Amino acid sequence: MKLISIITPAYNAGKFIAKTIDSVLAQTYGNYEMLIVDDCSSDDTVSIVESYATRDERIKLIRHEKNQGVAAARNTALAAAVGEYVAFLDSDDMWMPKKLERQLAFMEENGYVLTYTAYQKYFTDTDTVGKVLHVPTKMTHKSIFSNTAIACLTVMINRERSGEFSMPPLKHFEDQCTWQSILARGYVAYGLDENLALYRVSSGSLTANKKTAVKRQWAVYREYFGFSVVRSAYYFLGYAIRAVIKHL
Repeated sequence: MKLISIITPAYNAGKFIAKTIDSVLAQTYGNYEMLIVDDCSSDDTVSIVESYATRDERIKLIRHEKNQGVAAARNTALAAAVGEYVAFLDSDDMWMPKKLERQLAFMEENGYVLTYTAYQKYFTDTDTVGKVLHVPTKMTHKSIFSNTAIACLTVMINRERSGEFSMPPLKHFEDQCTWQSILARGYVAYGLDENLALYRVSSGSLTANKKTAVKRQWAVYREYFGFSVVRSAYYFLGYAIRAVIKHL
């Protein structure tokens, strides 16, 4: 059985991380390690994770000595991971029970290097779920510039085939930039259009602030990728149209 390393950054996640871990423990596929990197939390995140780790050796806690941000926490977990496959799950999100089983089979049967799935928003403030966000069949290193359909909590990568990678130290869209860098090596990402994850959203979350997201997406084009104003505007138009459709 293939070993899957689950990458989980955590910072002051005490309110939600137990449900996140429970969703991993409920997986129908059991050959995994869950690497939780605490980024200097000041709440009870560490004690909650430790309580799980003492009961299940697949749950592993790594602690940062100083706060470094989500990208650095993911990179710490990636450096410690030993699985042939890696999957990403933030400390407030959740998976459906068959997430790992279905996605691994999808990749093994087709020889895919990077895949993603459909998912559903979970609204913390009201304890309700939104519509299922369906995904395109495939994404290339160019199409990803104008389409953020690849949600981090749905991604699985065959790291033995993709080669080593890490996330850039950005405040937003660091995951999108990471997928692009892997696909630029000549790979195509493939979508499994099944709802296999729950993405938690609250009124105070970073991604709920649409104005901030828009500004940072533009900054990624101009500052990270170094695109011209014209090229940035071209990709930004596609991004904006898809974002409106996604949130309708």
